[in-house]
Parts: sequence; C-alpha cells; structure tokens
Amino acid sequence: MLRIFFKYKRRLLGDLCRSALRSLTRYFEVVAGSTLMPGVVAAVQTFGDRINFHPHIHFLVTEGGVDEAGVFHKIPRMDDTRLAEIFAREVLGLLVRRELLSPEWAERLLSWRHTGFSVHSLVRAKTKSEAERVGKYMIRAILALERLFFLEPEGKVSYRYGQNAAEQETMDYLEFIARVTSHIPDKGQVMVRYYGLYANAHRGKVRKTSLAAFPFCIIEDELPRIPSKGWAAMIRKVYEVDPMLCPKCGSQMKVIAFLADFSVVDRIIGHLKLTFVAAKPPPPQAAFQEYLWAADPPVEYFP
Repeated sequence: MLRIFFKYKRRLLGDLCRSALRSLTRYFEVVAGSTLMPGVVAAVQTFGDRINFHPHIHFLVTEGGVDEAGVFHKIPRMDDTRLAEIFAREVLGLLVRRELLSPEWAERLLSWRHTGFSVHSLVRAKTKSEAERVGKYMIRAILALERLFFLEPEGKVSYRYGQNAAEQETMDYLEFIARVTSHIPDKGQVMVRYYGLYANAHRGKVRKTSLAAFPFCIIEDELPRIPSKGWAAMIRKVYEVDPMLCPKCGSQMKVIAFLADFSVVDRIIGHLKLTFVAAKPPPPQAAFQEYLWAADPPVEYFP
C-alpha cells in the first residue's frame, strides 16, 4: 500500500535510500556504543521478479565502521529483525513528514505483526570476485531475455520468474510495456550512490590530509594507475560474449574504423542493399481502438 507513493513521486526513492543509511548507522551506533562511519555502496531497485513495481535498496557495506578517532570497529553480525524495525520507523516517519501518511496510520502499521518491511544481511563477500558478483546483482537488468516469450497467436507476453524460473506469468503486451517503462528513472536520477568511507567527499578529504589511520586501504594513490579496459573486454566481462568473434568462421576480428557520420553509414547501407524490417509491425489504429473497447474492463485514456 506504500509503494504507490514511490512510483509517482520518484524523488522519494532517494529519501528511501537515505532512510536505509540512517537505519544502518543508528544500528551500528547502538551496537558499538559510538558513532561509526561505514562504507556503503547503495543501489536503488524498483522491480521485483515479475517486473512489477517493488522499490527496495541493496547495500554493499563494510563489516563495521570508523569512529571519530579513526579506529575501525568490526560488526560481523546484524540483527535483521531489529534493523527492519528501525528501517520501518524511518520510512514511515519520512512519509508522515511529507504529509503522505497520517501519524495515526503510521502507528497502526507499526502495531501490525508483519509491517511489510524486511532486511536480509546474510550475504557475505569475502573475496574480490564475490564482491563483483554481489555488485553485478545489485545493478542487474530488470528482466532476463531467456525468460521472456511472445505468444503470437494470443498477442500476449509470458515471463518466467522465481527460483530456477519455475513460475510463469502471462500478460497482455501493453501490460508488459507498461511494466517495463515504469522502471525508467527520471532524468538525472541517481540509482547508485556512495556513502561514508566510499563517498567522494570523504575520499577527497583523506587524499588532501594524507590520513593513514585506517587498517585497510581505501585510497591507493601510491599504486600505478590501471588503464581502463576496452569496450570489448567489458562486454566479455559483463555479458560473457566476445563481440570480436566472427559469427561465421569463428576467427578473431579486428576493428578497422569507427564510423560516426550518419551520412556515411547511410551510404554504406544503401550500397550493400541492407534492409531492416521489424519482425512484427505495430497494429493499425483501427485494430488498436478495437482492442481498447474489447478489453475487460475497458481501457480508458485521459488527456
């Protein structure tokens, strides 16, 4: 019942992320007995397994934080139930301050046995490869193409989800388009954020003052700069597909030139007599109007 606020007021997603950060730092403060600054990489996700609107936050967090004296305090375990309670109070307080929820309703939700808020902190990344795996999961795409099927006779889209893609949901293609487009961020909206020890402001402060009071390395200024990987190497790393492999003979290809001039590209396409036709053209306007009237309940569009 609260997700609709975040769907139509996208700025609240940033507030949701900050509410999760305040919940984490307050929990660390209670456990450690002092204010700690952890390192947090936060990713805002708006989708669930069924491509439905399900706003939630993924945190990649250091196991503890640094106090004012520069001492790192390790907190290896978390009480998810207690942390979820703090998070629920933070989010409900946010909605009350924004006048989207009355204080009475907030107290009523907190009195429920299951408030709908949850925290899962059992995943641990002990190596660099494990951290990369978690990071890929945090910024993964909203759907997997191998789980998507188009049922052409019915004009419907089927999507498999859940563990081992065991469950399946079939929907109208317009419903599918609506679900996918509902996850497009607003212009300028930041979906990946860095807080605490990983924030740019803190890293710059450490660099300027040449602080070296941390037992772990955060800034590696003394190491030689590693050159950026090429686009082909990045595609191989992320999608596990080699874009430089010839699909016909299987040999390795080489880049001869990059063409950025549209007129040159058009002349090459015309010379090679290449055509690009959609697999299925959009329905004509008459068929679209017929679909709107035949829908149950009827689909209405307002200006």
